[in-house]
Amino acid sequence: MIINISEAKANLSKLVNMAYHGEKVIIAKNNLPLVELVIHKPETRRKLGLLAGKLKVPDDIMDEQLEINEMFYGSEQDTSQ
Repeated sequence: MIINISEAKANLSKLVNMAYHGEKVIIAKNNLPLVELVIHKPETRRKLGLLAGKLKVPDDIMDEQLEINEMFYGSEQDTSQ
């Protein structure tokens, strides 16, 4: 079923009920199809630990790196400030 927006505004509850019961409902503007009413399908819950055992964290991940510190703070030789 294709229905224009103005008519859909007046019959929204009816159209939602029709879509809920499996009927294809398309809303159009100037007879040009724009959207389709569909039943909401809840997203599945995210699974924790999806990458468990597939990722190796380096032992030195928390160690400071001189190059990165110099990018933020400047080199140790630059004490002119």
